[in-house]
Amino acid sequence: MITLSVHYVFSAEKVAEAEGYLRELIAPTRAEPGCLTYEIYRSKDDPHAFFFHEQYADEAAVDAHRSSPHFQRFGKNGLQTIARSRVATLYEAFA
Repeated sequence: MITLSVHYVFSAEKVAEAEGYLRELIAPTRAEPGCLTYEIYRSKDDPHAFFFHEQYADEAAVDAHRSSPHFQRFGKNGLQTIARSRVATLYEAFA
């Protein structure tokens, strides 16, 4: 299993646009065969900050997600283009 942690921060002017992209990503990502968990959280302290907790069956599932039409449109060419900051880290089980 592969876990992906992604932290995004958007400017006040871009947060509504980001919310639209986020809504478009949720259902199709959760429907991907290798997607085990896809949760998006908004910071209680900063309404412009979001945290993604994603789990995939294996690296092939991560690659399939990254090449999917919905990720390309709403993630790579959407969220990533308007983010003030983005930090993504892949993890694999330690024990």
